[in-house]
Amino acid sequence: MTSAPRAAIIAIGSEMLGPLRRDTNSLWLTVRLEEAGIEIVRKSVVGDDPEAIARELSCAAADAGWVITTGGLGPTADDVTVAAVARWANRSVRRDEAFVAAMKKRWERRGIPMPAVNEKQADFIDGARVLANPRGTAPGFWLEKDSVNVVILPGVPSEMREIFEQSVEPAMRGSGAATVRRRVLRIAGMAESAVEELVAPLYRKWSADPVTILASPGEVELHLVARGDAIEAESRVAAMEADFAEVLAHRVHGRDGSELAASVGRLLKEKGRTLALAESCTGGLASALLTDVPGSSAYFLGTVVPYADAAKEELLGVLPETIRRHGAVSEEAAREMARGARERFDSDLAASITGIAGPDGGSEEKPVGTVFFALAERGGREAAKRRLYGGDRATVRRASAMFSLEMIRRFVVTGS
Repeated sequence: MTSAPRAAIIAIGSEMLGPLRRDTNSLWLTVRLEEAGIEIVRKSVVGDDPEAIARELSCAAADAGWVITTGGLGPTADDVTVAAVARWANRSVRRDEAFVAAMKKRWERRGIPMPAVNEKQADFIDGARVLANPRGTAPGFWLEKDSVNVVILPGVPSEMREIFEQSVEPAMRGSGAATVRRRVLRIAGMAESAVEELVAPLYRKWSADPVTILASPGEVELHLVARGDAIEAESRVAAMEADFAEVLAHRVHGRDGSELAASVGRLLKEKGRTLALAESCTGGLASALLTDVPGSSAYFLGTVVPYADAAKEELLGVLPETIRRHGAVSEEAAREMARGARERFDSDLAASITGIAGPDGGSEEKPVGTVFFALAERGGREAAKRRLYGGDRATVRRASAMFSLEMIRRFVVTGS
C-alpha cells in the first residue's frame, strides 16, 4: 500500500499558550484529515510571533506535504499570520482594494461604519488562492512552497470549519492513498489497567491496526483504527469493534460520541423508569451531567445535595445513630441517603454518593478519596459499593460522579 500523505497542524495565538484557551480546531481538523486518508504527523501551538511562526512552518514543511494553520487573521496588531507566512514563503503582501470595498459594504448593511483597522484583512499573499469566508471578514489562503500545500485558516471555529469544508476538503478527497476509520468504545467505572487486561489477548489478532487506551477520571476510552480503501477500512474497523465489544460485554456504555449520562438516560427512558439522586461530596455533579442531556426531565426527577450531616438527617431521613456509629461517609449512611431520596421524589430508583474528596478530612480508616455509593429501587432491592480514588479534589469528584452513573446503568442492565 502506498504511504499516506502527511499533514501538520499549527495553531497560532498567544492566548492558547496560557490557561484560558484551548486549541479545539486541531481536534476537528484531525478527524477530517483522517477521513481523507491523510496522516497527522505533527501538531503545535505557537504565539503571535512572526519568527516563531516561520520556524514552526519550516519544521512542519519538513515533515509533511500539507501544513494547515489556524488563527492570527484578525484585524488587530497581534494578528501577524499573513505577514509571517508571506515572509517565510518569500512572497510579498498586497492590499486588495476591491476586497476593502466589499468589506465596507458588508459593514454598512449592518448599519455600522467599518473600523479602519479591518482593512488589514484585505492584505493578500501574492500567488496565494484566496478562500472565501461566508461567516466573517477574514479570508483564508492556500499556497504552495516547495511542493508543500500551505492552508491558512481563521481561528474562529465556525469560520475555520466552513472554509475548510467548502474550499479545502473537496480538493483533499482522493488525495490520500487510504482512508481511516475509527471507533471509540467507552467504559466507565473501571481502571485503565483492568480494561487492558481484558482486551490484551486481542492485540495479537489486530497487531496491524492501532489500538489506543485513553483514561480520564471515571472513564476509559478504547480507540480502534483501521486504514485502507473506504470499504476495506470500514469492514476491518467493524470487525475490530465486534471483537472488542464481545470481550468487554456490558461494560461498554457507549460508542463513538455517546456520553455516559446520555446512555443512562436512554436506558431509563426505554425502561420507563425514573431516577433521583442524593449527592454529598460531588455537590450535584452527577445531576449536572444528567441534566446536560436534552429531555432528561422525562426520567430524572431531582436531587438533594445534603452536604452537612444535619441536612442528611433532615432532608433524607438518615438516622443520627447511623452517623454517630458509622459516620456520614459509610455504606450505612449511603444506603439511607438513597432510600431517603427515592422516598422523597417517589422515584423508581435512587442513587447516593458520600465521600471524602479532600484535600483534608481523611483518617487512617477512611483516607481522602474514600467514597461510598448506594442504590435503592422501588420494591426494596438495593446495592452498595466502596471506592478509593487517588488524585486531587476535582479528580475524586469527577470519578465519583461517573462511577455513580455507571453503577446506575449496570444496575438497570444486569440487576446488580
